[in-house]
Amino acid sequence: MPTPTRLHTVPSVLVFDVNETLLDIESLAPLFGDLFGDERILREWFAQLVMYSMTVTLADSYVTFSTLAQGVLRMLGDIYRVDVTDADLQRLKTGLLTMPAHPDVADGLTTLRDDGFRLATLTNSPPNPDGPTALQHSGLGEFFELQLTVDSCQAFKPAPAVYRHACERIGAEPRDCMMVAAHVWDTLGAQNVGFSGALITRPGNPPLPVRGLPQPDLVVSDLRQLAERLISTRR
Repeated sequence: MPTPTRLHTVPSVLVFDVNETLLDIESLAPLFGDLFGDERILREWFAQLVMYSMTVTLADSYVTFSTLAQGVLRMLGDIYRVDVTDADLQRLKTGLLTMPAHPDVADGLTTLRDDGFRLATLTNSPPNPDGPTALQHSGLGEFFELQLTVDSCQAFKPAPAVYRHACERIGAEPRDCMMVAAHVWDTLGAQNVGFSGALITRPGNPPLPVRGLPQPDLVVSDLRQLAERLISTRR
C-alpha cells in the first residue's frame, strides 16, 4: 500500500527516470527466453547492468549504457554457456530503443502537464545519433520540456553530479525538483542532493524498508496515482 504523503512542499518540476519507470522493459523478455530458455534472466541482466553502471562510475570510467548493456549480455552468455551472437546484441540494441510505454504513463503525464507541473526526464540511456530515442519512439517525447541523459556528465545515476547537472539544465533549485523513479537507488541519489523523491512501485520494485535511509516522499503504484496525490496535496 502507498505510504502517506510526506511532502512539505509540492515540487514545481518533476524529473522522470525512463527505463522501467516510463517504459516497460518486460518487452525485452522474449529475447532472454530465446537465448536462455527463461525470460526471468531479463531481471538478472538488468540488475547486473545497473550494478556495473554504478561500478564504472565509482571507478572513474565511462562507456554508454547501451554499450554496457551489450557487454553484460555477453557476460551472462559466458555464465550460462550460451553463444551470444552479434545479431543477438543488435536485437537487444533495437529492443532498448523500441520499448513501449506503460499503459498509465500518457494519462498521468497529461494530467500533470495540464495542472502546470514542469516535466523533464533524466536517464542513463544515451542519445541515439541514428534516429529516435526510446522515449521518442514510445510517443512520450512531446510531454517533456527537456530530455536529459547522463552522457553529458560521463557518469551514471545515482552520482550526485548527474542530478546537480539536471538542475542546472532545468534552471531550478534541487528543493523545487522531485525525482520520479521505479528504483530506490535513483530516489536516494536525488534526495542526497536535495530533491524530493517519488517511487513508482512497478512489479519487482518495492520500497527499501531500512531504518536510517531516506524514504521516498511518495510511494505510488503508477503515474495516474502520482498525479492524483500531487495535485490533491497542492490544493
